[in-house]
Amino acid sequence: MSVEVQVVREATDEVVEAIARLLPELSSTAGAPDEESVTRLLRSDANTLLMAGIDGRAVGMLTLIMYPLPSGLRGRIEDVVVDEAARGHGVGAALTEEALRLADAAGVRTVDLTSRPSRRAANRLYERLGFQARDSTVYRSVVRP
Repeated sequence: MSVEVQVVREATDEVVEAIARLLPELSSTAGAPDEESVTRLLRSDANTLLMAGIDGRAVGMLTLIMYPLPSGLRGRIEDVVVDEAARGHGVGAALTEEALRLADAAGVRTVDLTSRPSRRAANRLYERLGFQARDSTVYRSVVRP
């Protein structure tokens, strides 16, 4: 079983369907995307959407965000999700490694991500790929409920 990772460049019906199918495994509160919201995501210069496939079927996705700050170009990985049936087959690793490769090629200094403690397998993966836990507190403000 070979995992293929590609940068998504267009909000095709297949891409919108794949995101709609995968997103509930990540968030029970995120609404199903439509073509317009996926197009908006892809048009942002800061975002790179990666989609992983096995045998032509999308089984995972990740969003890499790269943004300039006074301290240098930074990166962030968000919305990593792997189809439950495809877990344990290297999909998360393939997505994350490609994101790190793209960030490095763009000159990003650091890449951050967050992961809930309950996601033990994901946390082991991130540590295996060189991420280190930081002593930090994450704050969130809900702007639009």
